Amino acid sequence: MIDVARKLAFLLIGYGGLGALARPLVGGVGVILMLHRVTAFLDRPEGPNRHLTITPEFLDLLVGEMKRLGYAFVSMDEVVTRLRSGRSGGPFAALTADDAYRDNLVEALPVLESHGAPITIYVAPGLTSGTADLWWEVLDAIVEAGKPVTATIMGEKRTFECATSRDRKGAFLELSDWLTSEVSEEDQRQVLRGLAEQAGVDASAPNRQLLMDWTEVRRAASHPLVTIGAHTVHHCNLKRLEAGKALREMHRSRSLIEAELGEAPQHFAYPYGYEAAAGMRETHLAREAGFASAVTTRHGVLVSGHAAHLHALPRLSVNGRHQDLAAMRAMLSGATTLMTNGGRRLVTV
Repeated sequence: MIDVARKLAFLLIGYGGLGALARPLVGGVGVILMLHRVTAFLDRPEGPNRHLTITPEFLDLLVGEMKRLGYAFVSMDEVVTRLRSGRSGGPFAALTADDAYRDNLVEALPVLESHGAPITIYVAPGLTSGTADLWWEVLDAIVEAGKPVTATIMGEKRTFECATSRDRKGAFLELSDWLTSEVSEEDQRQVLRGLAEQAGVDASAPNRQLLMDWTEVRRAASHPLVTIGAHTVHHCNLKRLEAGKALREMHRSRSLIEAELGEAPQHFAYPYGYEAAAGMRETHLAREAGFASAVTTRHGVLVSGHAAHLHALPRLSVNGRHQDLAAMRAMLSGATTLMTNGGRRLVTV
């Protein structure tokens, strides 16, 4: 219900003209856009992860519209430079994509080439190498298999029926919440694979089918429009790890990517990136790990004050819920930043 209300508010701002009025006043100096998947070929268009996907056609429309509004598309290196200098040179936008989905390379990049728009792709080496699982896609496959699965939650053995669409939706929501809040980060893979075994699902298949391998990551990295960033090794919720482990996840993600590409990434994205996954401690750790910037999933436009918070940069999510230019215009206006963040323009953790 909250998501529906937010979408309606975004559309009203976008279509009602408030966004155009607000942007010069509260639109900030720039924005960082967050993508995940960009594809016209979604296996389960009504599946629980559909919000992670936009079409290449919508990406093309969005970039074109933002260029019409005067945005210059820049790299994350340039975002840092502009924020530090205090001279934005007009509104700017940076495109980012989390997890290194293969469609970023084969479907999104041709669109970006047509616009000359750079993108930063954040790679989690464990996902790329297959030593960590794309758990949300695995869980989707588990419930979609339609078989009952049993899990012990809060000491109680529970069986989740997955025969109907309603069953599968409920099972996915409850099991995903349990996996990400009750099961430890260290145990998550083992528990997930136990569920997959019950359902007869290959837990490694989503990584192979959906994510770039290292050859493709190297191909992407060699493209003049692409910057590779880091996303921890195992896509961990860093706030759920003790500090030493969290820092190792950051350091090792840099070193593993450097070993594959010959260059250490300078930019970082917190997995999940919301308040319960990235706080003040994590911003200090990202700085200690040597990253020039770090992005969250906190909703917001960039303002000059973010020069002092380069490891807590907000983003605007471009996702399947908001494939509408009016909704995006509302976000770009800065009005939704105020609405979402209690009237604050400077969004930090």
